[in-house]
Amino acid sequence: MVRRGGQWWALAVLVLPVLLISVDTTVLGFALPYLSEDLAPTGAEQLWIVDVYSFVLAGLLVFMGTLGDRIGRRRLLLIGGAAFGAASVLAAFATSPLMLIVARALLGVGGATLMPSTLSLIRSIFTEDRTRRTAVAIWSAAFSGGMAVGPVVGGWLLEHFWWGSVFLINVPVMVLLLVAGPLLLPEFRDPNPGRFDPWSALLSLGTMLPVVYGVKIAATEGLTWPAGFAMIAGLALGTAFVRRQRRLDQPMLDLGLFANRKFAGSVITNLLGVFALVGLLFLLPQYLQLVLGLTPLVAALWMLPATVAGVVGALAAAWLARRVRVPVLVSLGLLLGAAGFLVLTTIGAEAGLAAVVVAFVLVGGGVALSETLTNDLVISAAPVNRAGAASAISETGYELGGALGTALLGSLATAVYQSGLPATTPAAAHDTLGGAVATAHGMPAAEGAELLSTARESFVTALHTSAWVGAAILVYTALQAYFLLGRRRNRPQATRPEEPAMSS
Repeated sequence: MVRRGGQWWALAVLVLPVLLISVDTTVLGFALPYLSEDLAPTGAEQLWIVDVYSFVLAGLLVFMGTLGDRIGRRRLLLIGGAAFGAASVLAAFATSPLMLIVARALLGVGGATLMPSTLSLIRSIFTEDRTRRTAVAIWSAAFSGGMAVGPVVGGWLLEHFWWGSVFLINVPVMVLLLVAGPLLLPEFRDPNPGRFDPWSALLSLGTMLPVVYGVKIAATEGLTWPAGFAMIAGLALGTAFVRRQRRLDQPMLDLGLFANRKFAGSVITNLLGVFALVGLLFLLPQYLQLVLGLTPLVAALWMLPATVAGVVGALAAAWLARRVRVPVLVSLGLLLGAAGFLVLTTIGAEAGLAAVVVAFVLVGGGVALSETLTNDLVISAAPVNRAGAASAISETGYELGGALGTALLGSLATAVYQSGLPATTPAAAHDTLGGAVATAHGMPAAEGAELLSTARESFVTALHTSAWVGAAILVYTALQAYFLLGRRRNRPQATRPEEPAMSS
């Protein structure tokens, strides 16, 4: 049992990897032009540098969540922290694209241990509903805060140091985790984990990797046959995985968790909320930089109010949940996000900065409010000895939601953008707005200005279309969350309901 004061010290340690992963999520995009100039990767290599982290992370989340239940969540967290720090050093001093790709893959392995471990440890340490909800709110606020700090820190580091410095910021944080973790974090594990099943582990990996790969390829190249084949293969292996889990007396992943409406509804809500949010994050930086002409650092600073709103929304969730029913709060947060998307439908190619800030504040604050509460429902709905697996399922929903948001909303925006351009538009300008800006700079002033005006207007139309779709998705998500989360709670059919072993 962890003493009350020790609970909050433990939470301070658990916030460290969350803050770091969220910073890492946004900082690479700023370093990419610099490392591309230094390492000269091909187009395919550059795509792998960006995507291999999320491929490996998504593929290993379920396996790592169940592994933490088996060997101990603190132990897995510390092992993953050490791996993450070592991979960060390897990435910082990479001398070739292949070396950087390998380092990014190892970062994915480490990252897959960190997120489910932190959330499942919170479930085990904070046993009272009120304090646990507050802890999850702080955990969510740290994630939102890190996403704001990432672009600003990355911009400052790249102005003063080389591109590898954006990876080295991970090292001191991981060292602090490795020193403080054994002192402040208790150990939790499932006392009866059953026999390790390597086939289930391979099937879970074989399910996630092809699906995420297919979605990512579809986002950049369209629904080609390799993308379709990968997704079909992943779904086929996923079917085999589910059938195997149903047959086993002691499955790797307890599918009985989904019998609980609050658990299943929360996972779906998280997936759809992240779907809309990541689709917005894909489009708005392009609008700020390529339509309004802001520099990357200035654009990042204008996005800070949204992240502040996300922190406030996450922290307010715990306080509001004492006064308002959770299903109502979740739905209201999602409807706030939908209102933000509707504000985006009013922006233009000449002016729209104020509307973007207001829209992003509503989306960031609303989604953070709702997902803080659904994260708490996910880990509280699962038996305490299966918290690692439950957290991993939730994180997998996040990864899939993010991949689908980029793929589907990004592809929709690209299609609308291209349809709004004349047939005589140069190929590079027809592909992306960035290509149009680069092409216009090499043309005579009058022709370049005309091309830019047309391309920017077309991109704004594409942004409006995606905003309408995002608003519709969040309204639907709000309604399904209200009905699914508002029903009487069903007890999950866990295979092993025993309390976990705990040691200091």
